[in-house]
Amino acid sequence: MKIFLNENVWEASLKRIEYIFDEFKNVVISFSGGKDSTVTLELALIVARKKNRLPLKVYFLDQEAEWGSVIKYVKSVMYRKEIDPLWIQVPIFLPNSISQEEAFLVTWEEGKEWMREKDPIAIKEGHVLKGKAEKEAKTGYWYTYFVKSLDQLFPDEPCCFLAGMRAEESPQRLAGLTTGQTYKAITWGRKLNERKKHFTFYPIYDWAVSDVWKSIHNNNWDYCKIYDEYFRYGLPIKDMRVSNLHHESAVKSLFYLHEIEGKTWEKLNKRLDGINQANHLGVDEILSIKKLPFMFPNWKVYRDFLTQKLIKHQAHRDIFETEWSKMDKLYDELRNPEEMYKKQIKSLLVNDIEFAKLSSYLQSPPLIVYRDWKKGLLKRRVRNPSTLKQVKEKYLIEEYGRIR
Repeated sequence: MKIFLNENVWEASLKRIEYIFDEFKNVVISFSGGKDSTVTLELALIVARKKNRLPLKVYFLDQEAEWGSVIKYVKSVMYRKEIDPLWIQVPIFLPNSISQEEAFLVTWEEGKEWMREKDPIAIKEGHVLKGKAEKEAKTGYWYTYFVKSLDQLFPDEPCCFLAGMRAEESPQRLAGLTTGQTYKAITWGRKLNERKKHFTFYPIYDWAVSDVWKSIHNNNWDYCKIYDEYFRYGLPIKDMRVSNLHHESAVKSLFYLHEIEGKTWEKLNKRLDGINQANHLGVDEILSIKKLPFMFPNWKVYRDFLTQKLIKHQAHRDIFETEWSKMDKLYDELRNPEEMYKKQIKSLLVNDIEFAKLSSYLQSPPLIVYRDWKKGLLKRRVRNPSTLKQVKEKYLIEEYGRIR
């Protein structure tokens, strides 16, 4: 349930940021170059100027395989006089959503031809995110990079990131940002290392996308011009993402990268396997799950076959098989299990060992209601056909009597 207050999101966010500045000596902006982190940065600068806390530390974890437009904008931010840059260009593991042969990218790997040279002001040495013993990406990888970074940047001091995450973008984010105590009375954050008092806070969590663009244009703030290209290309708002180019949630960008930034596509094609193949096959061939192949009796058997035959790396296969086993046990009474199997297959096709795409499905209202039924809590739910659709009719009759 949303509770509307007698203040707008602009005023509320500035108050939140002021509170964080009062609570923490070390405040760092976690910056991606996207629209939400742009707003978070500019709001934090307003507060930092007011409280005489300049220069403001800005952290950018450079994933190498980035849009050229993003790097151009990030560079303009990092060279501003009001900014203390923490531009990280060190090796990390990132899953490759397009190729099973080269299932992950080691960014800035020695001996490889990088997509671009490292920036003169970037942190290139002495900041270790990928341990020498690590040989591939594993689940939880992205979260650990930020934990490790703050541990190294502020080993003995409380500190926090301010980041641009919004609840509007998914039910999972809405639940995560409005429930559960992170720091004192704050729910809109995440604990990175509670013992060391390291946190991430999301001060614009209740903004709509219209609030974001209104603030950027009303204040004449600079922003990443890749969004202009997205708009000209005709992309829907939900697909206007800023992330590395082979990320499981941004894989669609590979199908128009060559049209928007041809030079970036050429460099990425040299750097990582599967890029050219994705361009030729297209989004429908790679991501579409329409018809069950005739040789398989059902979608579950097909899922298990793909897990065994498509996933080449044993560690990744173990991750998928463990997750499928958990889900099969929990969701054994779904009215329409084929829907779940298709979602799982999509995760396999993009090597999504973080289950980023699957998590949105698991936090959808029908699955939440199903889990409530499993716990014996179904009667607390309103009888809405759209949210009850994954509970079998015989169980609904047991709970409510016959539903018309």
